Amino acid sequence: MAAIGAALCSLQVSSAMAGDVHVAPVTAYVEASILAWIEDPIIVEELKSQNALHAHLSQAAIDGLDDTWRAEFSANVRPLIDRVIGSPLSKFLKEKQVASGGVITEIFVIDAKGLSIGESEVSSDYWQGDELKWQKTYLAGSSTLFVDAPEKDESTQTLQSQASLTVSDPQTGQPIGAITIGINLDAL
Repeated sequence: MAAIGAALCSLQVSSAMAGDVHVAPVTAYVEASILAWIEDPIIVEELKSQNALHAHLSQAAIDGLDDTWRAEFSANVRPLIDRVIGSPLSKFLKEKQVASGGVITEIFVIDAKGLSIGESEVSSDYWQGDELKWQKTYLAGSSTLFVDAPEKDESTQTLQSQASLTVSDPQTGQPIGAITIGINLDAL
């Protein structure tokens, strides 16, 4: 809990565009409702495990996994997607999403290689390492929050923004991954 308290005091916030009015309420929601569980052992241990498993992956291998995910996204047989979505971590994330009462639209945890290792909803790609949500958090270090620009979700007709945070090892303080939370701005 001490690490969470320290994170609250030293959270570095960046956004896609300075002065965005949604940044303050998203940041307040993250501080009040998300920081308490981003260091949950299920997240930390799964990140450590997947980081060890993926440490050897080359960029070509990562690209291949991402291609597989994208092909499975619209297929009937989806072993890679099913493995991620069926994991205890993904079930934990889904529970957090449901418990938010509609404020959270999606959650995914990203490892040190930028690969999505747990998701509350199936995303369209597996590799997040080429996106700001990973680059402005994991690569930026501990206690980093990145609030992305708001976007209209065509399927739900809601305005949402993604808040991404660095996940650090509570014992060492070293970044081990990132988490992205889709926030329904209409529900804040």
